[in-house]
Amino acid sequence: MTTAPPAGSAPPRALPALLVPSPTSVPQPEPPPLPPVRRAPLVVSGLLAVALTAYVWFTHGAKPGVLLVLGLGLGVALFHSRFGFTSAWRQLIAVGNGSGLRAHALLLGTTATLFALVIGTSTGLFGSQPAPSAGSLGVGLVVGSLLFAIGMQLGGACASGTLFAVGSGQTSVLLTLGGFVAGATLAAWQFDLWKDLPAWEPVVLSEHLGWFGSWAATIAALLLVVVVTRRVQARRNPPPLGVVPSARTAAVRAIRGSWPLAAGALVLAVLGAGVLTVSGGAWGVTSAFSLWGSELVGALGGHPEHWTWWRQAGNAEMLAGPVLADKTSLTDIGIMIGAAVAAATGGTWALHRGIPWRTAVASVLGGVLMGIGARLAGGCNIGAYLAGIASGSLSGWLWGAVALAGTWIGLRLRPLFGLGNPKPGDGVC
Repeated sequence: MTTAPPAGSAPPRALPALLVPSPTSVPQPEPPPLPPVRRAPLVVSGLLAVALTAYVWFTHGAKPGVLLVLGLGLGVALFHSRFGFTSAWRQLIAVGNGSGLRAHALLLGTTATLFALVIGTSTGLFGSQPAPSAGSLGVGLVVGSLLFAIGMQLGGACASGTLFAVGSGQTSVLLTLGGFVAGATLAAWQFDLWKDLPAWEPVVLSEHLGWFGSWAATIAALLLVVVVTRRVQARRNPPPLGVVPSARTAAVRAIRGSWPLAAGALVLAVLGAGVLTVSGGAWGVTSAFSLWGSELVGALGGHPEHWTWWRQAGNAEMLAGPVLADKTSLTDIGIMIGAAVAAATGGTWALHRGIPWRTAVASVLGGVLMGIGARLAGGCNIGAYLAGIASGSLSGWLWGAVALAGTWIGLRLRPLFGLGNPKPGDGVC
């Protein structure tokens, strides 16, 4: 028996069209229960986080210490939300599920809003002067972002994803990180081969439209991305996203379980804006990989200080200074440790053994391609794509568009290495 609503009462309000969940071929399955806390990894990673933070803070000062803490927070947020760039592009291209890319739009839009406030008002801490990230438009950007996207699909993770996956104990991604460092170092060593590729000056919208106009244009473009991906998903009706272990109550979920992608996007945006405010530059990842590899070359008797790359403005100081005072190294290390703490707390930290040889080859090759691609393109999915779009730079949009094409190529190469792709008939993608 149903009951009619009282006369004169208003009908229930429908959700705005953009907030209605997009269709999937089957309902999303329930997440499995959380396993017990991994106490030993939690104690080790927790003590490492505290000890390293204290060392950096008292040895190099408050600014590097705060950057390390922000990195720890980024690692926790990336792991809990499993915020992926590689998987989002793969799911969209393979089966048409745009949920991940819409999460990108939320991250990009929130970051763009915070960047406009911070940079537009010149709000910086520790004497920093926040500045936008703007890359040149040219051959290096196109070739680099294409190589990076192919490498993502072979290596199984992007720049930020590689770090938080390594922190959570995924051994195969450790191979990806090794290849990443090798590729970024190789590209720095051979800088003279590609430094003069044709390129045009950066185009930053705020220089033509002001910060409000730049922000409005960016938000409008991101809304278009949301609309397009929703239509693609409605037409292709893909499988839902996979689920990860999660707690049944919100309070425990915040500490141990999985977060919604939207929550991860918002937390990452705030922490990324924190990096900008503290350091004056946007959150990045891959410059540290060139530094780590070059430091290793120097320790083995090489002379990276003679490479043209390390004689560029700003780079020489980076190589000459301590690694634990380098902004990007601090946030990268923080991400790995923070992810380890989060994974151990959630009970999912584990070393993965028995990697098939083809997967190992793909991991290393993918990492090398990403390292070279990031140097050619002037950044990765964080430093070039996220920071570029949030800064109102056209280079970020070009990076993302080419990365979609590179993803299409990468999906066709994955089966050669025994790697699967999502299919329309799967239960999850």
